[in-house]
Amino acid sequence: MNPSSTSPSQQRKAVLVTGAAKRLGREIALQFARQGWDVAVHYGRSEKEAQETVSQIEALGVKGEAFQADLADERAAQNLFSQVSKQFVNLHCLVNSASIFEYDRAISNMPLSAKSLQEHMQVNLTAPLLLSQLMFGLQRDKAQKLDELPSVIQLLDQKLINLNPDYLSYTLSKAALATSVEILAMDFAPHLRVVGLAPGISLPSGDQTYEGFSKAHQMTPLGKSSTPIDIAKAAVFLADSSAITGTTLYVDGGQHLSPSSRDVMFKTN
Repeated sequence: MNPSSTSPSQQRKAVLVTGAAKRLGREIALQFARQGWDVAVHYGRSEKEAQETVSQIEALGVKGEAFQADLADERAAQNLFSQVSKQFVNLHCLVNSASIFEYDRAISNMPLSAKSLQEHMQVNLTAPLLLSQLMFGLQRDKAQKLDELPSVIQLLDQKLINLNPDYLSYTLSKAALATSVEILAMDFAPHLRVVGLAPGISLPSGDQTYEGFSKAHQMTPLGKSSTPIDIAKAAVFLADSSAITGTTLYVDGGQHLSPSSRDVMFKTN
């Protein structure tokens, strides 16, 4: 096809961001749109917020569309990717941002249970791996030689190299996902890059107060941790960096350099 006859949406690169209706996922989706990417917005239950995100994306002059899927359901995750890849033919990046983050700890009144561990593993590990495999299959089948290699970005957490016992199921699921970054990068090369992106404390979590969050956010060597826009800019950088694969970028103000026996949110009560 002559490039001059190709529609703008076919020329633009596209990204699928899971969990893009709210919080970090939403900011990541908007930052890709600001940089001229078309954006597929996945959501689980937050339809209103997802449609608002799509409206903001479209206001930036690019294509946006919302897709609902329960990532705990394997078939739903597969259907999500099938729908997105049909609607966004130039899918160039997958950002696995959606995750469960619920409290448990082995020696607490909220100990790990099989149900909690399985739920975290299904959404935080299994779904990203399934979607990554599908992204690889798509790029391999295209068999195109591209100057900019497509990518999968796995959202991780700085606590993976600054471990503490809090949020045990969450930590185990993210630790397994972090391990997969290097393994998949080897397996998917040269068709697809796989990188990790590890934020520090960026938004209030659970019942954390704004005052508590503000104190926790300052407990880093730089005197501040990451903001949502810091993470979003880093995601776009990784998507545009064809020589980066099989590694993780920590964007946390150095938070991972300060060992702690508790999750930082519990140090500010």
